[in-house]
Amino acid sequence: MPLRVSQQDFHKLVAQAMEELPLAIQEAMENVDVFVEPWPSREQLETTGTRNRYGLLGLYEGIPLTDRGYYNMVLPDRISLFHHPLEAVCNSVEELAEEVRATIIHEIRHHFGWSEEDLERIEGR
Repeated sequence: MPLRVSQQDFHKLVAQAMEELPLAIQEAMENVDVFVEPWPSREQLETTGTRNRYGLLGLYEGIPLTDRGYYNMVLPDRISLFHHPLEAVCNSVEELAEEVRATIIHEIRHHFGWSEEDLERIEGR
C-alpha cells in the first residue's frame, strides 16, 4: 500500500526539518520562504524540463545569494516542496522525513549558489 501522510503531518515534517538545520545555515538564509505544494505546477515542470510530475520533489526559484547585486525590496525567493511526489518515493514516515530533509538541504544549496552539476557531484547522483 502506498504511503499516505496528511497535509498537516507533512507540514510538521517540513517544520521539523527546517528547525533541525544548523543555526549557521538558518541565519545565512536571506529572503527565502519555504512552501509546501501538493504537486509541481505545469510551469515548474516546464522550467525544469521535468516530464513526469512525480519527478520533481522540490524546487528553488529565485536569485542565489552569490548572484545578488543590488537586491532591495524584492519578493522572497521560494523553495517549494512537493508533498505527493515526495510521498511517492518513500515507504515509511521515517523515510519521508529523511527525504524531506534531504530535499530541503538540496534546495537551500541552490539558494547559496550551488549549481545542479555541483550538487550531483557532491551528492553522488
